Amino acid sequence: MEETVAELIRRTILRVPVSAVMNVLKAWDFLSEDELQALNPRQRKESIAQSVVLQCEEKRASLNDAAMLDIVCTQVLQHQKIWDVYQMSKEPGEDLDLFDIEQFKSSFKKILQRALKNVTVSFKDAEENAVWIRIAWGTQYTKPNQYKPTYVVYYSQTPYAFTSPSKLKSTLPLLAQALTIASKNHKIVKMDLRSRYLDSLKAIVFKQYNQNFEIHNSTTSLQERSLGLDINTDSRIIHENAVEKYKVQKITQETFGEYPQPQLEFAQYKLETKFRSDVNGGILAEREEPLRCLIRFSSPHLLEALRSLAPAGIADAPLSPLLTCIPNKGMNYFRIRDK
Repeated sequence: MEETVAELIRRTILRVPVSAVMNVLKAWDFLSEDELQALNPRQRKESIAQSVVLQCEEKRASLNDAAMLDIVCTQVLQHQKIWDVYQMSKEPGEDLDLFDIEQFKSSFKKILQRALKNVTVSFKDAEENAVWIRIAWGTQYTKPNQYKPTYVVYYSQTPYAFTSPSKLKSTLPLLAQALTIASKNHKIVKMDLRSRYLDSLKAIVFKQYNQNFEIHNSTTSLQERSLGLDINTDSRIIHENAVEKYKVQKITQETFGEYPQPQLEFAQYKLETKFRSDVNGGILAEREEPLRCLIRFSSPHLLEALRSLAPAGIADAPLSPLLTCIPNKGMNYFRIRDK
């Protein structure tokens, strides 16, 4: 077994929390049950990693075997990376082609290897017709860096692909070209949408979330359910602002729906505008360059935080469409310019 393979296996295991190591090794499906049972999960992670490396040396693990372990690890720890979204499209009026996932893999790999001598590409099929792709980039003069690969998650027969950032910015055009041609599309664009949560990005672009308010059949009215004005309410208690609270609750549910929101950590707004004033003169009035401002909203769960603002009395309802349109537009990067 090559030294690069042994080191990649060791580093990959060290990335995994000790509580998840055995599950990752089982999902890898390279070691037998007897070999897995021979490992001591109570040992330090470094000792477990060394034991796995010795087992892999006996089984003569290949670079592709190590790459599969790395993909499994990344699937488990996918929230540790920032994911970008790419959207592809065909020519107007172009017919849909029959899609073959094996043909996609072969075409994708050939495109990269023809353009770049030193590159390794590995594939792993996943649920929901997804294929995970691991790309270790090199240059014309250096071997592929197996420790800083790029990951791509492509859902077959859809126009979307999700990618982790590449350390080599020069590889992005090549990656975009390979995705476009292999998926039999004509054009590809990077969406203004990023997150650590791959499932949430998928829910947004595939519209797998509910953003419409639904009235459920019930003998209790929405107003009673929202404010607790049913049999649990003492009629002698005066509820100040009860109507206003109901209105806020209704608007919030109409805007965000009743289901959990996709998880995003931030939304960023770049504003460019000319200075305007009724007063003549002044330094800013003579400025030709637009004024620029950057505003960033951050939260561990931004959309749920926005949904809670009006009911908590922190903001008026309805919120600005620039905040509530994030899932519908599939964006959390906005550029606002003068018309």
